[in-house]
Amino acid sequence: MADQLPDHIPSLDLADFRSGDPARKAAFVQALGEAYQSIGFVALKNHGLSEAQTKDLYADVQQFFQLEDATKQAYEVPELAGQRGYIGKGKEHAKGRNTGDLKEFYHVGQEVLDETDPVRHEYPANIWPQEVPRFEQSTMKAYRTLETAGQDVLRAIALFLELPENYFDDKVRHGNSILRPIHYFPIENPDAVPADAVRAAEHGDINLITLLMGASADGLQVLRRDGQWIAITALPDQIVVNVGDMLQRLTNGVLKSTIHRVVNPAREKMNTSRFSIPFFMHPRSEMSLAALAHCVTPDNPKKEADITAGEFLNERLIELGLKKK
Repeated sequence: MADQLPDHIPSLDLADFRSGDPARKAAFVQALGEAYQSIGFVALKNHGLSEAQTKDLYADVQQFFQLEDATKQAYEVPELAGQRGYIGKGKEHAKGRNTGDLKEFYHVGQEVLDETDPVRHEYPANIWPQEVPRFEQSTMKAYRTLETAGQDVLRAIALFLELPENYFDDKVRHGNSILRPIHYFPIENPDAVPADAVRAAEHGDINLITLLMGASADGLQVLRRDGQWIAITALPDQIVVNVGDMLQRLTNGVLKSTIHRVVNPAREKMNTSRFSIPFFMHPRSEMSLAALAHCVTPDNPKKEADITAGEFLNERLIELGLKKK
């Protein structure tokens, strides 16, 4: 009988992995691995973000994006290739496209306090908007909370792949992760934008895993193996966690980086905002993304050339239009 294709993403509880109960932990690992072999996405609760923390963060993010464009542009630094601060409307496009997405966003990156770690010199300083005094505090708190949750998800992935549980720990310590508050801005006149312009064109994420806080409106869809797009929904206490291209490459396609997109709302709702806040979990730049030896078999021959995480990220930033060759 053919595999039953899912019409939704599985819901998991990170408390099972953290419980100390071997049976609950093993069940979480198996369910996560199976989801990442098929649909590539899960909805996850007990991730560490409180309702109050989330509410404060969204209030600060919305306060920033409600500023005048000229004010926001003061925090845009083109020579940073979009790695810190504000990135203006339509500046990013999906790989293989030229039309910019109907969004603007802000990047908050890793802050390394350990002066003995040479990776700290690779990262530009964060840029903080003076008009939103709480922005630094709320975004960095969310950054650390999601980073901790991501570390546990990667430990579960390592166990599913029959690797040591701490396989990823040193690779993501002080990793080049990014918190990205996104504003899909209102379109007052839909006829004034390119016909093929969408909030976020179909794409795979660059990184190891993405942890996405609940969006303020519908629109996220994933592409199922049969070519059907299905809507992704998560409960208010859940985040969505998906496989990125780096992890797919490392596992030689055993774990799936599923193509996804954010579609435009109905025409009569194009003049409304949508906000979402993904956390893109990256490793350190020196991590090798060469396929794991036991993921290369006669039935699954090696698909990609060896490359480091830093080299792969650089390629993608050029492809997305954020960096010049």
